[in-house]
Amino acid sequence: MSNLNPYKKKSHLWIAKTRKIIRMFSEDITATSTSKLLWIERKTINRWYEYIRKVIHHYAMKQDQEIWKWIIEIDESYFWPKRVRGKRWRWASNKIKVLWLLKREWKVFVQVVPDCSAKSLLPIIRGKIDTKDSVINTDWRHSYDGLIDLWYEKHHRVIHSENEFARGKKHVNGIESFRSFTKRRLAKFNGVKSEKFILHLKETEFRFNCWLVHENIYKQLLKILKSFTFGS
Repeated sequence: MSNLNPYKKKSHLWIAKTRKIIRMFSEDITATSTSKLLWIERKTINRWYEYIRKVIHHYAMKQDQEIWKWIIEIDESYFWPKRVRGKRWRWASNKIKVLWLLKREWKVFVQVVPDCSAKSLLPIIRGKIDTKDSVINTDWRHSYDGLIDLWYEKHHRVIHSENEFARGKKHVNGIESFRSFTKRRLAKFNGVKSEKFILHLKETEFRFNCWLVHENIYKQLLKILKSFTFGS
């Protein structure tokens, strides 16, 4: 009977219970609250939540192969997986560096990078954004200087250091909105382990993308989990 659960192989939970867990996850309810509401052990909920995040990450990796053409915003930032007293500045060695891309009104893409140098960022951008029919918006970070050499002829920049945040449609406000959304979500966990940071990051990407295109997260998760279980 355990193999009949369409959302996870060798699951010992009834399908109805499984769907309730997925529903709670989709509504961003914590594992602790879900455990209390469903009368299921916290360890079981933790395993399910981690499994769902791994499936989302697997799904996102497939989606990441898509090449974008449109108006694109690019930015980068630094994260502490856990707060450390006395460590605030972006050059602290153990901060996690993240590259953010936003296809306006459609989709976001995030990737952890070793550093925010041109050597690290430009190959990712080149592999993700088509040089034709694309308009790129960034700040004035020197890492983006080489975009023109990669045949991105439409590259607009805003100078945050001079209190410039938008010139008409030339801005990175959309990606900054997503970055703020990510930081608020991660803050409620009071820090996450470094090795699990990417799972939470990709989960946030998934949630934001569903919101952008008005997609029901719960229904999308049911579809993705079922597809992953049967390897299609």
